[in-house]
Amino acid sequence: MNELPETGFLKLSQILGDLKASPPIPPIIPVSKSTWFAGVKAKKFPQPVRFGAWSTFYRVEDIRALLATAK
Repeated sequence: MNELPETGFLKLSQILGDLKASPPIPPIIPVSKSTWFAGVKAKKFPQPVRFGAWSTFYRVEDIRALLATAK
């Protein structure tokens, strides 16, 4: 598993990974974007936090909790 900070926020590309980035970002949760957004809508995945009109992030604490329930 990737090293996650204790607290803070993550972009979706940090959670789902971005193999086209330089250097490539491995996924923390290996699902597609459409699966992720369907899970957010169904409240299976954490709800986003918006900072402004174009900035969407997810709390690290919520991602840790999701990973803990998946084990």
